[in-house]
Amino acid sequence: MITLKVNGRDHRIEADPDTPLLYVLREELQLNAAKFGCGLGQCGSCTVIVDGKPVLSCVTPLMLLEGKQVTTLEGLGTIEHPAPIQRAFMDEQAAQCGYCIPGMMMRAQALLQDNSRPTDAQIRAALEPNLCRCGTHMRILRAVHRAAALMQRADASTTEGGAR
Repeated sequence: MITLKVNGRDHRIEADPDTPLLYVLREELQLNAAKFGCGLGQCGSCTVIVDGKPVLSCVTPLMLLEGKQVTTLEGLGTIEHPAPIQRAFMDEQAAQCGYCIPGMMMRAQALLQDNSRPTDAQIRAALEPNLCRCGTHMRILRAVHRAAALMQRADASTTEGGAR
């Protein structure tokens, strides 16, 4: 039995410790944003955030996650209240087929948590492990910049609201 903290909630998981996180997310927890792409950690469609860092969930065994915080795309926002990264990807129409987009958003979210004003080169470097065959790279790049701006505005309004 492993206790897995996903999107702020504890889940008791009965699975082999070698089971990849992706299988537990999709099959046990019904969190289907992370996709099974290659199963080898080469495409990035399964990317989630673990303790603030992007992780390929298809090759990350449960045994490495005890006591760590796992965040999936479902943990960022909702349809009614999307997170800045989700809103930006929608506004920029960054998805074509959409298969890679959850992984791209999670990798971009991890970048923006560490660097609120990334350059094009830093965004490209951060997203490089994730593959997109549809060619929406320029829209994805614009979406990450838009998300950064949305996050900066949200931080500024929070700071202003707290200073009054």
